[in-house]
Amino acid sequence: MIAVIDYKAGNLTSVVKALKYLGAETQVTQDPEVVRSASKVVLPGVGHFQATQLLADLGLTEAVRESVKTGAWFLGVCVGLQWLFQGSTEATDVAGLGHFAGMCERFPALFEGAELKSPHVGWNSLEGVRQDSKLLRGVQNGGFVYYTHSWRAPVVDATAAVTEYGGAFTGVVEQENVMGVQFHPEKSSAVGLQVLKNFVEL
Repeated sequence: MIAVIDYKAGNLTSVVKALKYLGAETQVTQDPEVVRSASKVVLPGVGHFQATQLLADLGLTEAVRESVKTGAWFLGVCVGLQWLFQGSTEATDVAGLGHFAGMCERFPALFEGAELKSPHVGWNSLEGVRQDSKLLRGVQNGGFVYYTHSWRAPVVDATAAVTEYGGAFTGVVEQENVMGVQFHPEKSSAVGLQVLKNFVEL
């Protein structure tokens, strides 16, 4: 069973729909006990990092921390990936899970002397795909996925693929059983479905 955490931050329905299309049994929840007992947990998210404060308020941050320690698979999507880091300059008073070091920051207004549009919206490619990635099995370098975001996660040792926009940022992060994608797999056609299928089949 995949526990899909509901923290009132968008794209929940489309992620659940994609998981069900792949044959996964899902349970949408705000219950820390459901999260602790699930073999897989998905944290979707669209919008402001401030919304993740609800995770701490409901006891879900600690439930996720305990869940991943016992070996449950975790996938954060969009803001869900950003939450895996220490925090975001979008809401400096809200702590992330802190599983990965570093802060998420807004795209720069200028890059290499030219204006950089923000948010970064549309199709862009995954580069430097890590060959040992379980989440990206069957995904080729240069595979296109769909993004819509103004804040980005830094490139870290656990980065499994980068995307270039105003410099490189983490498109996919993966360390053992903890994973995240900045793009929207449910809107990313064949590549996105492959990523979700890989997660469902873990």
